[in-house]
Amino acid sequence: MGKITGFMEHERIEEGYKPVAERLKHYKEFVIGLDDAQAKVQGARCMDCGTPFCNNGCPVNNIIPDFNDLVYRQDWKSAIEVLHSTNNFPEFTGRICPAPCEAACVLNVNDDAVGIKSIEHAIIDRAWEEGWVTARPAKHKTGKKVAVVGAGPAGMAAAQQLARAGHDVTLFEKNDRIGGLLRYGIPDFKMEKSHIDRRAEQMTAEGVTIRTGVMIGKLPEGSKVTNWAKESITPEQLQKDFDAVLLTGGAEQSRDLPAPGRDLDGIHFAMEFLPQQNKVNAGDKLKGQLRADGKHVIVIGGGDTGSDCVGTSNRHGAASVTQFELMAMPPEEENRPLTWPYWPYKLRTSSSHEEGCDREFAISTKEFMGEKGKVTGLKTVQVEFKEGKFVEVPGTEKTYKADLVLLAMGFVSPVATILDGFAVEKDGRGNAKASTEFTGGYATNVPKVFAAGDMRRGQSLVVWAIREGRQAARAVDEYLMGYSDLPR
Repeated sequence: MGKITGFMEHERIEEGYKPVAERLKHYKEFVIGLDDAQAKVQGARCMDCGTPFCNNGCPVNNIIPDFNDLVYRQDWKSAIEVLHSTNNFPEFTGRICPAPCEAACVLNVNDDAVGIKSIEHAIIDRAWEEGWVTARPAKHKTGKKVAVVGAGPAGMAAAQQLARAGHDVTLFEKNDRIGGLLRYGIPDFKMEKSHIDRRAEQMTAEGVTIRTGVMIGKLPEGSKVTNWAKESITPEQLQKDFDAVLLTGGAEQSRDLPAPGRDLDGIHFAMEFLPQQNKVNAGDKLKGQLRADGKHVIVIGGGDTGSDCVGTSNRHGAASVTQFELMAMPPEEENRPLTWPYWPYKLRTSSSHEEGCDREFAISTKEFMGEKGKVTGLKTVQVEFKEGKFVEVPGTEKTYKADLVLLAMGFVSPVATILDGFAVEKDGRGNAKASTEFTGGYATNVPKVFAAGDMRRGQSLVVWAIREGRQAARAVDEYLMGYSDLPR
């Protein structure tokens, strides 16, 4: 390493945020990234461990010590080459990944981890500014045709890798723009959509044909899944037209809360609420947008999707925002000797929480209350987790006022009718059943049909989607050609 004693000399530097009062006025990104000098200091803190646990903590196995050292040496062009060797879209992960690599950092055993995510963010932003991110079209075409169904991060990564291997790739997306949950789900203030748009331009230049507004198969009647398709293609036709089909759609079936009063107006899935704001931010006109202006908002679900609902509601001008979490409040600091190098259990406070939110833990909704068919409040009770189940705490019943309730309790599985249309076998959780073994990896029970990302593993992180898209691309390439030069 260039700075052997750097981890003893320098403190962790966090990325900054613009003031709350300023950022609540818009939907643009507000993170202040590291400058060159700050990034160099963070790179100097990397210890060049004999066993770099960060590499395995990262689902795409980013070669983290190498690009840390290159940033310390200010060799930014080499740093982006190392980063791109494992990650197709570091501008996505550098913004919204929770950074399991940092949890696994050896320095995190008894100190603050290296700011790996902030370094990654700095590298890719510098690469775009310098014009180092360019199209890499294949030198030779194979003549094989591949359909990738679902244009989220898994589908985008797979399509790009397969195109670079020389295949004729068509990327299908049921909505009007590619990106999946990155586009319609992640708020713009966490990741502006221009980052997706310029990757779409790069992929088109590399030979990927992008077809938006196309539904492959069908959704069940009355489905709440976002769908702006204008045409449809049957699974049978797709299998006939292509040499291989890779299913990379999301786990879009939201978890419901079947409590009394669930049918009242004003109770919605988060994925009804968030995509509409993304759509409006893109400049589209939307009749009857679901908004939180002047309303008392209850967000049920304490994860990232719930946090996104909090931030969006505050930007709408909600009268109040309260977030419910079924689990007890975690400790503010993790037990490092117990959890390292794994993802720690601790209280996480997002930038959206800091913008204004009451958080309630160990709370369960017993009933939705309403008047004239509209929700007006909730009846709740505190709970404890005993002997493997949640038990109500006597005497803790409470009523909360609510004009808008957003259900953000995660996703249970892909939409079953999509997999059924291809006759793909499902696992016990309703996901596409497909092994990740290198021989025949990501293949389903249906000949020439593969599955990856949330479609195969269930609700997960963007970085896991990119990993699975890359690995599935190799599996498809190997299936078509008998071998593959794509990375594992």
